[in-house]
Amino acid sequence: MAIPDFQSVMLPILEALQDGQERKMREVTETLAVRLKLTDEERQELLPSGQQTVFSNRVAWAKSHLKNAGLIENPVRGKVSIAEAGRKVLLQKPATVNCKFLKQFSTYLKFIGHTTDQDNEGEAGTVIESSQTPLELLDASFNTLQKATAQDLMAKLKTCSPGFFEQVVVRLLRAMGYGGVTGDASVTGKSGDGGIDGIIKEDKLGLDVVCIQAKRWDGSVGRPVIQGFVGSMDYIRAKKGVILTTSQFTKDALDFVDRIEGKKVVLIDGPKLADLMIEHNVGVKLTKLYELKEVSNDFFDEDEG
Repeated sequence: MAIPDFQSVMLPILEALQDGQERKMREVTETLAVRLKLTDEERQELLPSGQQTVFSNRVAWAKSHLKNAGLIENPVRGKVSIAEAGRKVLLQKPATVNCKFLKQFSTYLKFIGHTTDQDNEGEAGTVIESSQTPLELLDASFNTLQKATAQDLMAKLKTCSPGFFEQVVVRLLRAMGYGGVTGDASVTGKSGDGGIDGIIKEDKLGLDVVCIQAKRWDGSVGRPVIQGFVGSMDYIRAKKGVILTTSQFTKDALDFVDRIEGKKVVLIDGPKLADLMIEHNVGVKLTKLYELKEVSNDFFDEDEG
């Protein structure tokens, strides 16, 4: 089954704690994963940030909502148990427990920024009732902004001169670490299909060379271009090459690269090029930095002895 959203695990959390025992949250999370029959892949699936699994994040947020509604509590550090209000909820045998259900509790209204029932249809209520956790919403917004930035980069690259584009790709490869501290990178200044637009010497003596070709194209880059580039590499006895384009590569081009013997050629299409420029801060600038912090459960996890 698919990983349930954080509201869907609220009732299962209460049911997992209904025996009144105090449990660590990781025990509760494991119990829920077994009960919901999550696969190993679903258990290990990470948020886009890569810092936490999707399921543990959703369980943690469900726990936070239940606690602020007064349905569960932290009797001792690092452990949770069901509260009296939570037992009363289970006696009602509700079909589901979600954010809307929790609005009957005054402490929960305070938690989501509402003081009266009349406030419940406001903007804050709409956000809090999303099926995604705040961290998932933040990741989704971040990805949307990244895609918009990537599209803007592509628009800029497609309108710049071919010479400037060649300088951009050389600068990107240097930013990625090719050429090292003592290496060298340059644009050849030559043009024409099959030609080499730039060279990176990965060591000071130029014993290891990477050839570069930059294609500021709208149409697809096909196999003949790749073949011409590979042939040009022989003139400088290079074994490594990179072709970067603002468009994409044909299937024949991709298949040809996989069959090349004695050389390694990497193809970078438009979307990948934009992602690499953003990752390595080429052509972009930092506008705002958010630092997210969360409570460390390990810090407060005391061994019983």
